[in-house]
Amino acid sequence: MSVIDELQNAVETGNRLNAEALTRQALEAGEDAGNLIRQALIPAMAIVGEKFKNGEYFVPELLVASRAMRACLGILRPALVPGAFQTIGRVVIGTVRGDLHDIGKNLVKIMLEGAGFEVIDLGVDVAPERFVEAVRDHQPQIVGMSALLTTTMLSMPATIDALRTAALRDRVKVIVGGAPITDSFADEIAADGYGADAYAAVELAKRFIAA
Repeated sequence: MSVIDELQNAVETGNRLNAEALTRQALEAGEDAGNLIRQALIPAMAIVGEKFKNGEYFVPELLVASRAMRACLGILRPALVPGAFQTIGRVVIGTVRGDLHDIGKNLVKIMLEGAGFEVIDLGVDVAPERFVEAVRDHQPQIVGMSALLTTTMLSMPATIDALRTAALRDRVKVIVGGAPITDSFADEIAADGYGADAYAAVELAKRFIAA
């Protein structure tokens, strides 16, 4: 088994210490940092995402794999040649105004990063104006909004309206998700897509980037 295969397996199984050691070993052997991300870390997290979708992995397994991946990235970033590795897209994500729940949002963030996206996480209780400001500042291709409460889901159309008023709506694709959100609600508020779960949200984001 090659060091890249071993690294992929270590990340997939959430063995952070082994993943860190293999990352350093690979760099010392002359492996390119960008290739290690493309050939080991991203494929590992893709497998983790599939297992999560299929019920083979659960939140704890997803979290430990994510920690292993981030530990490896911390070692690899200083070794990256400028321009040698590009993220596949940028996403601004947040839980909407009035809602303090972040578990679902955090799972989406983990899986987006594992798929190669740069994620700007605005946190919870995010007002429409903060989403607008983040789109101006970071120029993402995608905005992701999460809500767990029926009382806060109406902040989603308010945010879309704020993006439209700021003449930014056409610059981004808007993905919405959360327990009370449905495909029909996404259509009703003129969102571009609905993520039924973290895996679906990431697959949708990848399709938007590839389009």
